Amino acid sequence: MTIQFPQDATPFIASSRNILRSHGIEITIGSNFEHYSEIIRKERKVQNLGAPFNYELHEFRKNNAFWLIGRNEKGELIHTQAAKKVPLGGKSLAGHLLRNFRDFPPPIPGVQLSQSRFRATPGAHGIKGNVVYHGEVWMAPEEGRYRGVGLSTVLARTGLLEVLRRWDPDFIYGFMLRTVAFKGFAERMGYMHNEPGALKWAIAGRDKPIEAFLTWLSQEDARFLLDIPVEELVTQAA
Repeated sequence: MTIQFPQDATPFIASSRNILRSHGIEITIGSNFEHYSEIIRKERKVQNLGAPFNYELHEFRKNNAFWLIGRNEKGELIHTQAAKKVPLGGKSLAGHLLRNFRDFPPPIPGVQLSQSRFRATPGAHGIKGNVVYHGEVWMAPEEGRYRGVGLSTVLARTGLLEVLRRWDPDFIYGFMLRTVAFKGFAERMGYMHNEPGALKWAIAGRDKPIEAFLTWLSQEDARFLLDIPVEELVTQAA
């Protein structure tokens, strides 16, 4: 099935480009994850490359994964995100993750995979078919002028539109740490479903595990979001 937006996506693309350029941000999209890994190693020192997008662990091609970065007017890295197709082999996401959740650890040291666990959320049972994982979402913390003005909303939807244009998925999902979810970041990203208790990661030296929410969108959700004028999204997020 070919995706058809209620309105043409061209206005969203044009408005987003104008908003980003007005803040001096230029977007680059690529599929060479060895190159992306080098960018992260050199320029995103506060957060390591996530295992789901490690080219040494996974086989990436132009037709199954991409990365997106944003740079400011000085050429400095201020934003990242990435997405890849996830073959479920006819299973639901719940069934897939029961066996494979360890492929999605948080990018922090000391994760004890054998003591961590996945709990299937209600939404995970219904996520099937053509599915895409969306992660690597990062905004430079030192760039305060890019925060609180709705840019994360524009950047996230730029990535979601790229996912839809490439793969027309039935569902898009990701994981979000509980502390981040409670700050409303899922809403700013555009994820309309945010389910707690999906992952609990045991971390060496910590008494309590780190919890991650399962965040997800159906194709219909994404179509709805991308039909909202982006100027309204920025105003609401700011």
